[in-house]
Amino acid sequence: MTEGRRNRLPRARRITSSNEIRALFQLGKRSRTSHLDVFDSASPFAYPRVGVVVPKHRRNSVERNKLKRRLREVLRLQILPRLAERTANVDVLVRARREAYNATFEQLNDELVEYVEKTWSRVR
Repeated sequence: MTEGRRNRLPRARRITSSNEIRALFQLGKRSRTSHLDVFDSASPFAYPRVGVVVPKHRRNSVERNKLKRRLREVLRLQILPRLAERTANVDVLVRARREAYNATFEQLNDELVEYVEKTWSRVR
């Protein structure tokens, strides 16, 4: 396995099915941050999973992909390990709001880490 593949978000930890994404939008608990909407719901699996939705908001594909990469990196490095150590079997879906395109990586990171610490601090 090459070095780049080891650093990817594992397929089993991703929410990619449109049916699962729709269900999270409808049934999940929504929390808002300055730049993001975060939906969470109990996971049907024995481990946490994450997903990212980045609407167009009249932006080009370069801007959308850059934002998606930033969010996936925060989820992979910060959020999944925190949820796993709390044994939180939860699906978390992050939807970028229009304001997210102007946010720095550090702002997105801080918002998501704060969300997890606040929401899942009691779970063990």
